[in-house]
Amino acid sequence: MKTKKNLFTAIATILLIGMYTISTSAQTKNGIGRTELQRHDMSTPNTEMVQAHIDFEPGTAFGNHNHPGEEIIYVLEGELEYIVEGKSPVILKKGEVLFIPAGTIHLAKNVGNSKASELATYIVEKGKPIVNLIK
Repeated sequence: MKTKKNLFTAIATILLIGMYTISTSAQTKNGIGRTELQRHDMSTPNTEMVQAHIDFEPGTAFGNHNHPGEEIIYVLEGELEYIVEGKSPVILKKGEVLFIPAGTIHLAKNVGNSKASELATYIVEKGKPIVNLIK
């Protein structure tokens, strides 16, 4: 009985590690990794909150895009430059924050020599893509 329990625990652990590896690596592209942390309905109808951890390798950028709602950025590490439509570029470091209004075109770039990370919180219209790429 104990052997079956240990075997089941080992198999479950391997499966969970494999699922985590697949889900996080599938969201890494061009030096930028995105891991969704949580998603919840808000009290306002048809609105949800999505929170993601985003990593930028040195020199990488997430080009012009916008969101169907507000974005609140908290820099976890490194130096990120944000270019937000209608504003002067700003470089944020660990512990600094930025608010981006709904639909505002912006981009983010790692301008440091090491990995940079942000915690992005989106308050968006439910059922719409979180990110709209702008060409």
